[in-house]
Amino acid sequence: MSCPRTSVCLSPLPVHQASRTPRILLGGQHQPTLLRHLEGLSRRKGQARAFLIQFAETACHLEQFGNDRFDLAVIQAPAAQDAAQVIGHLTRIARQGLITRR
Repeated sequence: MSCPRTSVCLSPLPVHQASRTPRILLGGQHQPTLLRHLEGLSRRKGQARAFLIQFAETACHLEQFGNDRFDLAVIQAPAAQDAAQVIGHLTRIARQGLITRR
């Protein structure tokens, strides 16, 4: 069974946040795959921009982050029994989020 391709369509950051460097959380074991979800994001509107990227080894440790800490979080799909908790933390800590399969 092949893994479905993830389609990512992110809305632009609000104007008041555009002047600062976006903070991004990548959560999961396979960091190269998570980084691929950011391809092209830094060159929107013809401007290159830097990101502050923080890696979390697993999505289970999201409770340690404060509210609205990240502009974007990309998290590998949690186990079914952990999904509600992970999604709750994801919506609390990030302004935008993506849950992806590896």
